[in-house]
Amino acid sequence: MLTRLRYGNTNTFLLSGDKGSILIDTDYAGTIKAFYKSIKGLGIRISDITYILATHYHPDHMGLISELMESGVKLILMESQKDSVHYSDGIFAKEPRLGYKPIDETRAEVILFEDSRSFLEKLGIKGEIIPTPSHSGDSISILLDDGTAIVGDLEPLEYLKAYEDNKMLRRDWDTLMKHHPKHILYAHANEKVLE
Repeated sequence: MLTRLRYGNTNTFLLSGDKGSILIDTDYAGTIKAFYKSIKGLGIRISDITYILATHYHPDHMGLISELMESGVKLILMESQKDSVHYSDGIFAKEPRLGYKPIDETRAEVILFEDSRSFLEKLGIKGEIIPTPSHSGDSISILLDDGTAIVGDLEPLEYLKAYEDNKMLRRDWDTLMKHHPKHILYAHANEKVLE
């Protein structure tokens, strides 16, 4: 089951299987109260969230990870994300009122892309996680077998023609399209339904 959460400027998603769940992205630091209000309104408790996974480590996608980890949510890091966890620390340090605490990545479970399908399967979720580094080197996308693709800040498919020289973006979309997605879910753009 996929639940969309909106409590700030970033679309976040809760993927729930019959044996666990993964929160995909958070919003900016300082939005924890809005996050709790959002999940309460949907009948979700923090204990219902097993893992958290950021599509990448820009500040508007991972600002609540430390706080959620303190509440018992486990962090998943994909192999390409290990060196990017602290990318936003300097940004948040300029805004002390947000109370941001850097992520303790030593408590994270690091997953290889080749093992992502079996990891998700253990939670009762059918799909896989792939690298889509055209936005940032640590960017990933989640492809579900039902045709849903959660792509974070990947430039929208319809913008491809505007980026003729961006071979990395074209490669990311070529990889995604080989999985025949039906719904593309972006962090900041509207959902795209493909025929």
